[in-house]
Amino acid sequence: MGFAGSAPDHRADGAREGAQVQVLYQRCAGIDVHKDQVTVAVRLPGPGPGGRETAVRKFAAFYGVLREMTRWLAAQGVTHVAMEATGVYTMPVYHALLEPGVFERVLVCNAAHVKNVPGRKTDAVDASWLAELLECGLLAGSFMPPAQIKAIRDVVRYRRKIVAERVSETQRLGGVLQDAGIKLDSVASSIDTVSGMAMIRGLIDGERRGQVLADLAPGVMRAKIADLSQALEGRFDDHHALRCQLHLDHIALLNEMIARPGRPGGGDDGPFRPPARPAGHHPRDRPESRGGDHLRGRDQPG
Repeated sequence: MGFAGSAPDHRADGAREGAQVQVLYQRCAGIDVHKDQVTVAVRLPGPGPGGRETAVRKFAAFYGVLREMTRWLAAQGVTHVAMEATGVYTMPVYHALLEPGVFERVLVCNAAHVKNVPGRKTDAVDASWLAELLECGLLAGSFMPPAQIKAIRDVVRYRRKIVAERVSETQRLGGVLQDAGIKLDSVASSIDTVSGMAMIRGLIDGERRGQVLADLAPGVMRAKIADLSQALEGRFDDHHALRCQLHLDHIALLNEMIARPGRPGGGDDGPFRPPARPAGHHPRDRPESRGGDHLRGRDQPG
């Protein structure tokens, strides 16, 4: 069966040709953002197709120049602006547009939602495509939190990374012990405990006798002294001691950063202002980062 003799139906094509997308915003702009340059396309009433025309300009991404871009857009009578989300490069452009408060809406859009058709792509084409979508009301902006919420979110996210880095640094410390044949974590629940750190500092200070190191175990760990004595016998030498000390210094610094209050509520000295650091402050000045001062009076191997 075939339909070769059927007459083509042009009704759908005619409907498409007669259809026009309604322009909701007469003066709007799309911005293609890069690290060092932004390309701005402004859609305005004019003699072009559909009674519209596009003006394109490029600006350096310096913040002062972005303010100049904002003033130019305001002079064009632009009411709505859209740009793709490009990570940190978007934020200076976004804030420069918000500063004067002259635009009705500034949208930061998910790049997947505004992807252009494959083909010849340039910054000007991408900016124009954004402006054309925006003028028809086809773009939805992503959620942009208020400045104070964003500041808190940035600090919390960074703190989460510091916590993850502390976990990684502790694992690196455990790797040094394994290389030295020290099986502390095979007996203790973790090396990152008070007793575990005391034994590691003892190793750093030169103590190599497993029985002496195991005797540092407090409380319930004392029931495992026999196993600890065997686990702490190894080939721990000076280069292991150096590496362990570096890891301990780093862990102590990370602990200090995690414990530091962010003061998001502000106060007389302003929100998030870091506390003053005493003169001469260094991670090695902290007792917990110095290796095993409590063992220096013990007998050392000859």
